[in-house]
Amino acid sequence: MKNIVAICLVLLTAGMSAGQERNGMQAIQTKFAGAWRLISLERPDATGNVHRVDCSGLFVFTGDGHASVQVMERSPLTAPSAGPQQYSAGGYEASWGTYKVDESTHTFTFHIQGALVRSLIGKDLPRTYEFSANRLIVKSTRSDEHWRVVWERY
Repeated sequence: MKNIVAICLVLLTAGMSAGQERNGMQAIQTKFAGAWRLISLERPDATGNVHRVDCSGLFVFTGDGHASVQVMERSPLTAPSAGPQQYSAGGYEASWGTYKVDESTHTFTFHIQGALVRSLIGKDLPRTYEFSANRLIVKSTRSDEHWRVVWERY
């Protein structure tokens, strides 16, 4: 009988931990949930110098783990931006999919299900994030990408 009680307590505790983990994930996704307008985008040019891109955009996160982003450059460059990964075509970036947050590392992974740049489809794009007041600051986790985007909650 003691063994059965011990097993039940272990199972109950495991269920509570899973529930607490789900609640923690929901809490952090609530911080992301909503529409964010683009405040600034900085990225390196072909020579490696970081500059601010004249653009506007919208990033939408849902509370159940879906996301969509669109960014439009006002004066797109004729050549693609420098870097290992192309995210836009003709000065326009658009993609949608799901996201998962890892609060312990301050990262989220954007799993691309559809995109204007079709080579992105099916990829997982890990990003670091930081919340500052009503702003969300996002950067790539890749050491070969040096861009930074600031979003502001609508």
